[in-house]
This record gives sequence, structure tokens and C-alpha cells, in this order.
Amino acid sequence: MKVSRILVVEDNPTLALALRQSLESDGHTVAVVHDGQAALEHAMGWEPELIVLDLMLPGVDGLTVLRRLRERDQATPVLILSARGEDVDKVQGFRFGADDYVVKPVGLIELLLRIRAILRRAVPDALARPGGHHRVGEVMVDLAARTVTREGAELEMAPLEFDLLACLIRHRGRAVSRETLLAEVWGFPEPDRIRTRTIDTHIATVRAKVEPDPSRPRWIVTVRKIGYRLEP
Repeated sequence: MKVSRILVVEDNPTLALALRQSLESDGHTVAVVHDGQAALEHAMGWEPELIVLDLMLPGVDGLTVLRRLRERDQATPVLILSARGEDVDKVQGFRFGADDYVVKPVGLIELLLRIRAILRRAVPDALARPGGHHRVGEVMVDLAARTVTREGAELEMAPLEFDLLACLIRHRGRAVSRETLLAEVWGFPEPDRIRTRTIDTHIATVRAKVEPDPSRPRWIVTVRKIGYRLEP
């Protein structure tokens, strides 16, 4: 398991302490802050490898923190931990660039498993082993280097977006169900309505970066009632 620097942004001191102790027991280095402004400052100075982010924070709210982080950093994984559990909140969180969304109250064991899954995705793994370069329309994907370029210029892609594209490359020419994407990219063997819907949101962001006309996708096509296919 990858040992990482994890920033916990949580204004409930009891929950923050419990989470810190659990993560440190897993071997991670943990910093805790209790408001949005401190989160932004710590993210910039400390450079965490994962951020656990509450949404209802004093001062700068969590979604604003996430938006500002993504304006300068597309790579650092962010797990939202929030009492706001409506579908609209989750969809908004993912659209702002979250890698996962967990609703309070949640058991620490489940939360640690989700954090471990994110950290596994954040480093080169089995998705990166099929070597060589792969062309998707006008972009070139280097799975080993985890880069996506268009005419020599590197495109910014979050780790989850890259892993989703890499998974489609591995299955190129075949229909890939949402359940398969959920298991191979997100690490969740059991689908649910919210998680499968978030796949569509992330597919849209990947299309926006690799398709010449995302409204009429040529390469990442929808397979009705199943999922998606990357065209040969």
C-alpha cells in the first residue's frame, strides 16, 4: 500500500481526530485543518497527495476550495466527506473535480477502503502496464508516462480521468459496461445508481478534452443501455 501525505479538512474536531488516528495507523502522514482558507494555504505549501474535504466549512466553503484547487492542480485526488447527501450535491462535487464523494455518517473502515482505492489509482498500476503510445483521434496517450498530448502539448487530466481513458484503451473496440468501469477504475465491485451516474459525468469531462466535438463524440461512443466503447 502506498504511504502518502494526506490533508484532512474537517471542522468537527472529534471526527478530524478519529480520521487522523486511523490514517496514521495506516502509516500515512496526516495534517488537519478546520477551515477553507487554511485548506488552500496548506494544499499549496505542503503539497498533499490526497485531500479529504468537508463541504460545510467556516469561511471559504468546501466547493469553493475544490474549485480553486482545480484551477491550479488537476492531479491531487480529492475525496469529499460531507453530510450533504442529495444527488445534486454529489453531481456538483464530481463536476467540480472530486474523485469520490462519501456521505456522513460513514464507518471509518469504509472510509479507509475508499481512501486506499483512490491512492491505488493515483500511482501507475496495472492500467499503465500495456506499454507504448495509443492514439485517440488527435491526441496521443502514453500509458507508461501517464500523459495525454495534442500536437506535442500536454493536456491536463486528473488521475481519475486518465484511468478512465486508460481503461477504455485496454478494452478498445469492445463495449465496456458501467459496472466494469466502476470496478476497474473506481475499485467498487458493487454498482449503485449514484456511482454509475458519476461515470457519465466523468466520461463527459474526458470527451471534452480528447474529442474535437464533444457533443458529437467520434472516439468515445455511447453503447446504449450498456456503457461506452473506444473506437478502434
